[in-house]
Formats: sequence, structure tokens, C-alpha cells
Amino acid sequence: MIRHLMRWILALPLTVCLYALLAILGSISLVWNVAAMLLYPLLPPSVGRVLGRRVIATAYRWFWGFASITGMMRVDADCLDALRDEPGIIFVANHPTMLDALLLVARLPRSACIMKADLMKNVFLGAGARLARYIRNDSARIMVRLAVDDLRNGGQLVIFPEGTRTVTPPLNGFRPGVTLIAKLAQAPIQTVFIDTDSPYLGKGWPLWRVPPLPIVFRLRLGERFAPMQDSDALLKKLEQYFRHPSEPRVTDAQPECQTSRAPTLS
Repeated sequence: MIRHLMRWILALPLTVCLYALLAILGSISLVWNVAAMLLYPLLPPSVGRVLGRRVIATAYRWFWGFASITGMMRVDADCLDALRDEPGIIFVANHPTMLDALLLVARLPRSACIMKADLMKNVFLGAGARLARYIRNDSARIMVRLAVDDLRNGGQLVIFPEGTRTVTPPLNGFRPGVTLIAKLAQAPIQTVFIDTDSPYLGKGWPLWRVPPLPIVFRLRLGERFAPMQDSDALLKKLEQYFRHPSEPRVTDAQPECQTSRAPTLS
């Protein structure tokens, strides 16, 4: 009992800092969404798209920077920096926690996310997402068309093909869509592995429940897949690869976060 109480007392300052950081992020999001709501009818779509995405990326990058400085989290996502300006690329990642999109978007200011339609009504997310021309998932046909148009116009796309946070590790079954988008846009698919040592904000983890701190996130680039005419076959290959990665992630001879390119698939 005493040992449990001591652990709770020692963890209290870190806990306060963690939720203070989340409150700051929420406040920044709220302020920006009010501004985005006012800017949306005034700015041309091309300008709003660029501005909206860069502001969101910058806010999330600040959040991760503050979280690292205060010792709440340790984040290694440097591997994405070399790809931040590459146009017409799809980033596909596993989805262990609610924070995954923030990790990728923070490093990819050209990117759009495919979002659940309900989130477009969220006071902390909706207006900013609309300004940035993020893509709703309520209509599969419209979602695919908008994603293809965005990629053809030089954008990037962040997709979690599990469709929701992982329920049964290592990952849920992949949902169709990403490989069809790749086929129609003739866009490569860059795989990204998100590793974390914490269950925080995973499926079933409530926001108020305090995790062990610091929380560690590490992103790794995997193989890059070329689009295939048979998009269903590519989806199976993609899911199989995430379940059983064929390339070693880190070796003494291979720098961390180096991209491994798969041979062109036919």
C-alpha cells in the first residue's frame, strides 16, 4: 500500500505536465479552428489547402517538441523529414494509438489525412480540416476521387488501412481503398512502422487514464510499393508485409530509418 502510494506521489508531477500539454494542444486547436472557420470562405482553395496543412503540421510539431523537452514523451520520427517535400506519395502506417496521425502530419506538411466524417464536426478539428482539404470517408467513391485529385496535384496522403486503432495486435485486417487510390493516381505507397512501448490512447484506453511515463514513439520506414493494376492483390501483399516485414528494421550496416525500396511490382 505504501509502495503504491509512493509511486503515485512520484508520478503526480509528470501526470500534471502530461495533461497540461494535452490541454495546451486542445487550446491551440480550438483557436486555430475558429480562425480557419473565418478564413475558409475568404481564401482560394489552393491557398487554404497549403496554409491549413502547414499550420496543422507546425502546431503538432510544437506539441511533440514540448512533450520531448518536458520529458513526457520521446519521439523519433526524423526518418520522415527526407520525404516531406516529395509530391504524390501515399504514406501507409499501422495504427496503435490515437496520436499516430499527429506523429505523421507533424513531419509531412504537404499531407492530407482521410478522416472519419464525424470528426469533421468536431470543434477542435473540423474547421481546420476543411480548410486543409482533408478528406472525409463517408462516401467511398468521393473519398477515392478526392484522394486521387490531391495526389495528382502534388499532395501527399496519410492513410491507416486498418481503419481504426489496432484491436488485436499486431494489426487489424486492412480495409480496401488505399491500393485503389494508388492505382488510379499512379502513386507509390511508402510504408511506415509506428512503434511504441505504451498502451496510452490505444483502443479501449481512456484519455483520463495515466500511462507509465515517458511515452516512447519511434517511426521506421519500410519498403515502398509501386501501384498495381490488381489493387486487391496489392492490398493483400501490403497487409502481409506489415504482419511479416521482410527487411530488417535496423542493423549495424543500415542506418536507422533508411528507406528500403521493393522491386517494381507487376
